Amino acid sequence: MDDSSSQARLILGITGASGMIFLKSFLNTLADVDIIVHGICSEAGIKVMETELGFYPGDLHGVAKWFEADDFAAAPASGSSDYSSMVILPCTMGTLAAVAAGLTINLIHRAADVMLKEKKKLVMAVRETPLNRTHLKNMLAVNDAGAVICPIMPGFYLQPKTLEEVAQIYSWRLADQLGIKIPKRKRWGK
Repeated sequence: MDDSSSQARLILGITGASGMIFLKSFLNTLADVDIIVHGICSEAGIKVMETELGFYPGDLHGVAKWFEADDFAAAPASGSSDYSSMVILPCTMGTLAAVAAGLTINLIHRAADVMLKEKKKLVMAVRETPLNRTHLKNMLAVNDAGAVICPIMPGFYLQPKTLEEVAQIYSWRLADQLGIKIPKRKRWGK
Protein backbone atom coordinates (compact mmCIF):
# COMPACT_ATOMS: atom_id res chain seq x y z
CA MET A 1 0.00 0.00 0.00
CA ASP A 2 1.28 3.45 -0.90
CA ASP A 3 1.25 5.81 2.07
CA SER A 4 1.75 8.97 0.02
CA SER A 5 -1.71 9.22 -1.52
CA SER A 6 -4.77 11.01 -0.20
CA GLN A 7 -6.44 7.77 0.90
CA ALA A 8 -8.29 7.63 4.20
CA ARG A 9 -6.05 6.41 7.00
CA LEU A 10 -7.18 4.12 9.80
CA ILE A 11 -5.38 3.30 13.05
CA LEU A 12 -5.81 -0.31 14.15
CA GLY A 13 -5.15 -0.97 17.84
CA ILE A 14 -4.79 -4.62 18.82
CA THR A 15 -4.92 -5.58 22.49
CA GLY A 16 -4.77 -8.85 24.39
CA ALA A 17 -8.43 -9.85 24.36
CA SER A 18 -9.53 -13.07 22.72
CA GLY A 19 -11.14 -12.79 19.31
CA MET A 20 -8.29 -12.53 16.81
CA ILE A 21 -10.43 -14.34 14.20
CA PHE A 22 -12.43 -11.10 13.98
CA LEU A 23 -9.24 -9.07 13.46
CA LYS A 24 -8.13 -11.32 10.60
CA SER A 25 -11.59 -11.13 9.02
CA PHE A 26 -11.73 -7.34 9.36
CA LEU A 27 -8.40 -6.91 7.58
CA ASN A 28 -9.54 -9.28 4.81
CA THR A 29 -12.73 -7.20 4.52
CA LEU A 30 -10.68 -4.04 4.02
CA ALA A 31 -8.58 -5.63 1.25
CA ASP A 32 -10.87 -4.30 -1.50
CA VAL A 33 -11.26 -0.84 0.01
CA ASP A 34 -9.16 2.24 -0.69
CA ILE A 35 -7.87 2.80 2.86
CA ILE A 36 -4.47 2.77 4.54
CA VAL A 37 -4.20 0.86 7.81
CA HIS A 38 -1.51 1.54 10.40
CA GLY A 39 -1.26 -0.84 13.34
CA ILE A 40 -0.29 -0.77 17.00
CA CYS A 41 -0.22 -4.04 18.92
CA SER A 42 0.22 -4.38 22.67
CA GLU A 43 2.52 -7.03 24.14
CA ALA A 44 -0.51 -8.99 25.33
CA GLY A 45 -2.02 -8.63 21.85
CA ILE A 46 1.08 -10.23 20.35
CA LYS A 47 0.80 -13.21 22.74
CA VAL A 48 -2.91 -13.73 22.11
CA MET A 49 -2.45 -13.42 18.35
CA GLU A 50 0.27 -16.05 18.41
CA THR A 51 -1.96 -18.34 20.51
CA GLU A 52 -5.14 -17.91 18.46
CA LEU A 53 -3.79 -17.42 14.92
CA GLY A 54 -0.32 -18.94 15.10
CA PHE A 55 1.47 -15.83 13.84
CA TYR A 56 2.59 -12.33 14.78
CA PRO A 57 1.31 -8.85 13.84
CA GLY A 58 3.92 -8.42 11.10
CA ASP A 59 2.42 -11.45 9.36
CA LEU A 60 -1.00 -9.80 9.03
CA HIS A 61 -1.80 -8.72 5.48
CA GLY A 62 -3.28 -5.28 4.92
CA VAL A 63 -1.35 -3.26 7.51
CA ALA A 64 0.92 -0.75 5.78
CA LYS A 65 2.92 0.28 8.83
CA TRP A 66 3.40 -0.84 12.42
CA PHE A 67 4.18 1.32 15.45
CA GLU A 68 5.61 0.07 18.72
CA ALA A 69 3.14 0.34 21.61
CA ASP A 70 5.67 2.36 23.65
CA ASP A 71 6.51 4.87 20.87
CA PHE A 72 4.90 8.11 22.02
CA ALA A 73 6.72 10.03 19.24
CA ALA A 74 4.79 8.08 16.57
CA ALA A 75 2.27 9.86 14.32
CA PRO A 76 -0.85 8.42 16.06
CA ALA A 77 0.20 10.21 19.29
CA SER A 78 -0.47 13.63 17.76
CA GLY A 79 -3.68 15.45 16.99
CA SER A 80 -1.96 16.91 13.93
CA SER A 81 -1.74 13.48 12.28
CA ASP A 82 -4.12 12.87 9.42
CA TYR A 83 -5.86 9.70 10.58
CA SER A 84 -9.58 9.69 9.92
CA SER A 85 -10.56 7.00 12.41
CA MET A 86 -9.40 4.30 14.81
CA VAL A 87 -10.64 0.86 15.75
CA ILE A 88 -9.43 -1.17 18.71
CA LEU A 89 -9.98 -4.82 17.80
CA PRO A 90 -10.11 -6.76 20.01
CA CYS A 91 -10.34 -4.35 22.93
CA THR A 92 -9.54 -5.49 26.45
CA MET A 93 -11.39 -4.16 29.48
CA GLY A 94 -8.06 -2.73 30.64
CA THR A 95 -7.76 -0.67 27.45
CA LEU A 96 -11.39 0.41 27.81
CA ALA A 97 -10.66 1.49 31.41
CA ALA A 98 -7.54 3.44 30.40
CA VAL A 99 -9.41 5.31 27.65
CA ALA A 100 -12.38 5.95 29.95
CA ALA A 101 -10.05 7.45 32.57
CA GLY A 102 -8.00 9.45 30.07
CA LEU A 103 -4.84 7.48 30.84
CA THR A 104 -2.21 7.18 28.13
CA ILE A 105 -0.15 4.25 29.32
CA ASN A 106 0.73 3.10 25.79
CA LEU A 107 0.37 4.34 22.21
CA ILE A 108 -2.99 2.59 21.76
CA HIS A 109 -4.42 4.55 24.69
CA ARG A 110 -2.84 7.80 23.48
CA ALA A 111 -4.09 7.35 19.91
CA ALA A 112 -7.61 6.68 21.24
CA ASP A 113 -7.39 9.81 23.40
CA VAL A 114 -6.30 11.80 20.33
CA MET A 115 -9.30 10.50 18.34
CA LEU A 116 -11.66 11.62 21.12
CA LYS A 117 -10.12 15.05 21.59
CA GLU A 118 -10.07 15.66 17.84
CA LYS A 119 -13.71 14.49 17.50
CA LYS A 120 -12.76 11.70 15.11
CA LYS A 121 -14.30 8.24 14.94
CA LEU A 122 -13.12 5.79 17.61
CA VAL A 123 -14.69 2.32 17.61
CA MET A 124 -13.92 -0.06 20.46
CA ALA A 125 -14.61 -3.75 19.80
CA VAL A 126 -14.74 -4.89 23.41
CA ARG A 127 -14.55 -8.61 24.09
CA GLU A 128 -15.40 -9.82 27.57
CA THR A 129 -18.22 -11.63 29.30
CA PRO A 130 -19.86 -11.38 31.71
CA LEU A 131 -19.70 -7.62 32.21
CA ASN A 132 -19.34 -6.17 35.68
CA ARG A 133 -20.50 -2.74 36.85
CA THR A 134 -17.06 -1.20 36.26
CA HIS A 135 -17.01 -2.43 32.64
CA LEU A 136 -20.46 -0.94 32.06
CA LYS A 137 -19.51 2.39 33.66
CA ASN A 138 -16.36 2.55 31.52
CA MET A 139 -18.39 1.82 28.38
CA LEU A 140 -20.76 4.64 29.26
CA ALA A 141 -17.82 7.00 29.94
CA VAL A 142 -16.19 6.40 26.55
CA ASN A 143 -19.57 6.58 24.82
CA ASP A 144 -20.18 9.96 26.47
CA ALA A 145 -16.71 11.05 25.28
CA GLY A 146 -17.63 10.22 21.68
CA ALA A 147 -16.48 6.63 21.13
CA VAL A 148 -18.62 3.85 19.69
CA ILE A 149 -18.78 0.64 21.68
CA CYS A 150 -19.18 -2.23 19.22
CA PRO A 151 -18.87 -5.45 21.25
CA ILE A 152 -17.79 -8.58 19.48
CA MET A 153 -21.33 -9.91 19.32
CA PRO A 154 -21.91 -11.38 15.87
CA GLY A 155 -25.34 -11.54 14.29
CA PHE A 156 -26.86 -14.68 12.83
CA TYR A 157 -29.67 -13.29 10.66
CA LEU A 158 -27.62 -13.87 7.49
CA GLN A 159 -27.36 -17.55 8.50
CA PRO A 160 -23.59 -18.03 8.61
CA LYS A 161 -22.41 -21.62 8.21
CA THR A 162 -18.80 -21.30 9.45
CA LEU A 163 -16.86 -19.34 12.07
CA GLU A 164 -15.28 -17.39 9.21
CA GLU A 165 -18.74 -16.32 7.99
CA VAL A 166 -19.67 -15.30 11.56
CA ALA A 167 -16.52 -13.17 11.71
CA GLN A 168 -17.29 -11.72 8.25
CA ILE A 169 -20.74 -10.53 9.34
CA TYR A 170 -19.23 -8.80 12.36
CA SER A 171 -16.51 -7.25 10.18
CA TRP A 172 -19.17 -5.71 7.94
CA ARG A 173 -20.87 -4.18 10.99
CA LEU A 174 -17.55 -2.82 12.22
CA ALA A 175 -16.85 -1.25 8.83
CA ASP A 176 -20.34 0.33 8.92
CA GLN A 177 -19.51 1.95 12.25
CA LEU A 178 -16.30 3.36 10.80
CA GLY A 179 -18.13 4.73 7.74
CA ILE A 180 -16.26 2.37 5.39
CA LYS A 181 -18.26 1.16 2.39
CA ILE A 182 -17.58 -2.51 1.67
CA PRO A 183 -18.29 -3.86 -1.84
CA LYS A 184 -20.57 -6.92 -1.90
CA ARG A 185 -21.56 -6.42 1.74
CA LYS A 186 -24.68 -8.47 2.48
CA ARG A 187 -27.49 -6.75 4.36
CA TRP A 188 -30.73 -7.87 5.95
CA GLY A 189 -33.64 -7.82 3.53
CA LYS A 190 -31.54 -7.40 0.37
